[in-house]
Amino acid sequence: MKLIVGLGNPGTKYAGTRHNIGFDIIDELADQFGVELSEAKYKGVYAIARKGTEKVILLKPLTYMNLSGECIGEVMRYYDIDKEDIIVVYDDLDLPQGKIRLRQKGSAGGHNGIKSTIAHLGTDQFKRVRVGIGRPDGPIKTVDYVLGKFSEEERTVMESAVKKSAAACESAIDKTFIDVMNEFNQ
Repeated sequence: MKLIVGLGNPGTKYAGTRHNIGFDIIDELADQFGVELSEAKYKGVYAIARKGTEKVILLKPLTYMNLSGECIGEVMRYYDIDKEDIIVVYDDLDLPQGKIRLRQKGSAGGHNGIKSTIAHLGTDQFKRVRVGIGRPDGPIKTVDYVLGKFSEEERTVMESAVKKSAAACESAIDKTFIDVMNEFNQ
C-alpha cells in the first residue's frame, strides 16, 4: 500500500492559495483515479484508489499545515504503511513558480508542514514532490504570500505543475523513485 499526501490548509478560505498546491495535486490524482476523498478519519480526508494491484491512499490532512504530521502519522500507523511507501507533496518558496523537484529525503527547509511530518514520523527519510511557488516580489510578508491566491497568469503555470506533479506521483506507484526522479527532475 502506498500513501500520497498533499499538504495544505482546510476550508474554503484557503482553497486556491499557494500553500494549498498539495491539496490541488491530491484532487487531480483523485480525478484521475475516479475516486472521491470521502473518508474522514485520522484528522484528515482520504480515498483509497487502485493502480493495478497496488492500493494507494490519497490523503489531505485537516490539521492545518503546521500540524500535518499528526494526521500522516496516524494514517501510517493504522494502515501499517512503511516510510518507504509515502510521498508528501507540498509548496516550495525556493523553487521557481511551476517547477517541480522530487527528493528521497532531506530537511524541512523551513517548511512547517514538513517539520511536523518529520517530527511525527521520527525521520526525514521519506519521498517528496516539491512544487515551486516562487518568492514574493516586493515587501509582501511570506505568510501573506503563501496564503494568497494565484493570479490568472500564475494559475495557468501552476495548472501545468499540478498535472506534472500528479503524473510523477502516479509514476512512483509502480516505478522506482530514482527512475521517477530521473524522468521528472529536469
